[in-house]
Amino acid sequence: MSVDVIKTDAVIIGAGPVGLFAVFELGLLDVKCHVIDILDRAGGQCAELYPEKPIYDIPAIPVVTGQQLTDQLMEQIEPFGPEFHFSEQVDSIDKTGDGFRLVTDAGTTFESKVVVIAAGGGSFTPKRPPLPGIENYEGTSVYYSVRKMDVFKDKDVLIVGGGDSALDWTLNLQPVAKSLTLLHRRSEFRAAPASVQKMLELVEGGDISFKLGQVTELHGDNGQLTGVTVKGSDGETFEHPAEVMLPFFGLTMKLGPVANWGLNLEENLIPVDTEKFETSEKGIFAIGDINTYPGKLKLILSGFHEGALMAQAAHRIIYPDKKLIFQYTTSSSNLQKKLGVK
Repeated sequence: MSVDVIKTDAVIIGAGPVGLFAVFELGLLDVKCHVIDILDRAGGQCAELYPEKPIYDIPAIPVVTGQQLTDQLMEQIEPFGPEFHFSEQVDSIDKTGDGFRLVTDAGTTFESKVVVIAAGGGSFTPKRPPLPGIENYEGTSVYYSVRKMDVFKDKDVLIVGGGDSALDWTLNLQPVAKSLTLLHRRSEFRAAPASVQKMLELVEGGDISFKLGQVTELHGDNGQLTGVTVKGSDGETFEHPAEVMLPFFGLTMKLGPVANWGLNLEENLIPVDTEKFETSEKGIFAIGDINTYPGKLKLILSGFHEGALMAQAAHRIIYPDKKLIFQYTTSSSNLQKKLGVK
């Protein structure tokens, strides 16, 4: 069976602010990027863990939320047309004759001249609810992310949680599912108010159900869920039928497969030089919180600087015969044309 291979100049692992800004710096130098992230959207830790939390140390922006920063970075890189692969994790990186071959846990295969690891402190993995035997249902009727909406078509779906992911997928899966219930332990949500309002309108219209409580038991055989036991807010338990369950309980950070990529590691961080931010493997770079070097500061600002120097070094690998002339976006008509500036 042949595997379709995506060929590109650079693969960026991590779609947080530093990974997104790397797309910009590489784009200015005519480097085409594909971006992979284990989460289901761009923004990384910034957008997932504190989308509404104010950030005060982005140059020239006195205050910005994690989500606003993500949105503005996405707008900034739009001229370069990066391609995103969400809800995927890189399982393996192997050296090839003129670059690297990467394979994700979804089977997507890339051939790239350079690799940029911008994975924050590692990969974020969903928190598993403390339910007996839940691992028996994972991947068949319990899912921690949505890769293909068709999986939930005409199913009785139970979504558990009160954050952005829970609310977003409640709204997106409602037209697909046979029935959909959102379960949360309280009536307050950590999600965008507009999403909460839309969800409440669907409840009022009878299109979905909302229940207060927590799942305490799963029921079903051979990995196929048939229902759950819920402990309600009043302390009473009740049974709820469900063919699939999506628990959104937040994320935990692990180094993940990065540890198996053959790179030198220092206390679960990747040492790099401060000229190119290259790892122990030529052509593999690490920028942002995942890297370490003397004087390292874990700031978004620092990651942006690292991305700019990384891009210069990556260009030399991707275009070995092309002379790199340093240009400023303020004065270069060539760069302004790439950015669509009129």
